[in-house]
Amino acid sequence: MKFISTRGKSTVESASQAISQGLANDGGLFVPETFPQVDISKMLKMDYASIACHVLKQFLTEYNETALLTACENAYAKFEPESPSTVVKIDDNFYILELFHGPTLAFKDVALTILPHLLRAGADNIGVKDEILILVATSGDTGKAALEGFKNQKGIKIMVFYPSEGVSDMQKAQMTTQEGDNVNVVAVKGNFDDCQSAVKTIFSSKDIANKLKEKGVILSSANSINFGRLAPQIGYYFATYCMLVNQNEINMGDKINFVVPTGNFGNILAGYYAKKMGLPIDKLICASNSNNVLTEFFVSGTYDKNREFFKTMSPSMDILISSNLERLIFEMSGRNAEITAKRMEELKTVGKYSITKQEKEEIAKEFYADYCEEDECLETLSEFFDEFGYLLDTHTSVAVNVAEKYIGQKGLNTPTVVLSTASPYKFTQNVLKAISGKHEKDAFKACQKLNEITACPIPVQITELKGKAPRFTKVIDKNDIVNEVMDFIK
Repeated sequence: MKFISTRGKSTVESASQAISQGLANDGGLFVPETFPQVDISKMLKMDYASIACHVLKQFLTEYNETALLTACENAYAKFEPESPSTVVKIDDNFYILELFHGPTLAFKDVALTILPHLLRAGADNIGVKDEILILVATSGDTGKAALEGFKNQKGIKIMVFYPSEGVSDMQKAQMTTQEGDNVNVVAVKGNFDDCQSAVKTIFSSKDIANKLKEKGVILSSANSINFGRLAPQIGYYFATYCMLVNQNEINMGDKINFVVPTGNFGNILAGYYAKKMGLPIDKLICASNSNNVLTEFFVSGTYDKNREFFKTMSPSMDILISSNLERLIFEMSGRNAEITAKRMEELKTVGKYSITKQEKEEIAKEFYADYCEEDECLETLSEFFDEFGYLLDTHTSVAVNVAEKYIGQKGLNTPTVVLSTASPYKFTQNVLKAISGKHEKDAFKACQKLNEITACPIPVQITELKGKAPRFTKVIDKNDIVNEVMDFIK
């Protein structure tokens, strides 16, 4: 299958090229030439790895299917209980999809445990012999999941940049203590958008590409700007639907809603892609925190990043430039690459762009958007635990709050699934504050107190961090990111 750039000046002949390259040469994002339709009934008896392989194979047509299935089986055997997705029924027509049972306790594990295979196999398919340098900008969870997925991978190095004051204590501990002889982690003075913009600038620089090539190195990405990161996430939308059918919660063909805590727009875009492939989705509900740039976009039709940036208790969503929205804009414009490129240039130069009334109406048919303030997040987390005995993390609490607002308007006539994206123990201090009203400065003491109050087990991935000395302590200015990259590959 061919992949085309959202900005129209770059086309590649295969998924292998799109995944190996990461970002299109014109600065755009790769999208598949078509969206194949799948027969969901054939998936009902499949396990998760088989569903994931079946979905991926629709796009990765040149990949060896046997090797791809083996890679999926190996990747998802790292999850407990050997499946990335667990559906928990909370109430009639209301469900939580737990996606945090992987190695780093975040939904990013679903894609980043399989991405090393997709990248290495893709590079081999097109004859790439150079060392691959993975550059990652993270608002918290992607960094650790990528580091864990790529550690000690032959022929690959990975470098992660994160905002020095923009991640939770547990997220920081996970990244700075990372093992592996091919990894590097650097804190940046600024926010996630600063990290992401710098990384995207590096990808679009021909001068940097030439300097790296001289050293036998090519760039690729583990962020969701890379289609290879995005594609595996499509699988859990199909797997969830199959679970609900198999559990007699819905009938085949029934439409369902998905509520997604959203920052960079990759997770919810995967749901939109699943719908384009035939999954019966009614509404994709986009949940934002106080950085509600997406909510305002869906309401007004104007994307405007010129606004105050808030550091919140759901830091993985503290983003003002949602990169994957470009892919949606491309689709809703009728795949008009010229106008998509123009809008992205406007975003870069003046900080905003607007879509047409018709495009806004088309988006409204597919999406609903709302946001949750900080006090609402705490209140929802507390009330949900009191009512259902279920412990949310701060990001999922945002999604539940927005789901409740949507249900209040529309009623709960359509089965609704909230994506739970992280373990509450990754954001323990704020979760503890919501449950008990008490603040605990030390993250590990907060874990113990939260466990005592809720009896929710502390994951071993958290207990193993206690007392572990950080390997990576460097903090740099955002303007020094390029120099750090070049120093890393010496």
